[in-house]
This record gives sequence, C-alpha cells and structure tokens, in this order.
Amino acid sequence: MANTKSAIKNNRKTIARTIRNRSRKTRLKTLAKKVQTLAAADDKDALKAAASEYASAMDKATKSNLISPNAASRAKSKVAKYFVG
Repeated sequence: MANTKSAIKNNRKTIARTIRNRSRKTRLKTLAKKVQTLAAADDKDALKAAASEYASAMDKATKSNLISPNAASRAKSKVAKYFVG
C-alpha cells in the first residue's frame, strides 16, 4: 500500500487514467466491429462514413499515446483496403 502523499495521489491518477483509457479502447474496438459488419453487408456509403470515423478515432488515440503510431497506421490501412477494389 502507498505510504506517502505523492504515492497515494499517483494511485488515484492511475485509476482515473485506466478507466478513461479502457473506455477509449472499447470505443475503438466497437468502431472496428462496425466497419467489419458494414464491409460484409456491402453498404458503401455507411462503410465510408464508419471508416472515416474509425480513422479519426485512431488518430486521436495515437495523439494521446493510447495506441502506438505503427498500430494505428496498420489499422487504418486495413480499413482503407475496402475502398481500393
């Protein structure tokens, strides 16, 4: 258990950040599933909107160091392949 004031405060900050990051990661997973579902359904307009939203969310997650830049790039590349063919 934390003994000093600074350690106690760091514990509180860690818990708050964990909760915030968990919700953000869950949102990314939900958006990814939405893109996959729309890709299977062949709904081009909705797919384009969902893919754009997903790419934007990935960029924001990268900006806040939630996702590494390479991981975000790979994920956005996977989504972009739906518009090539």
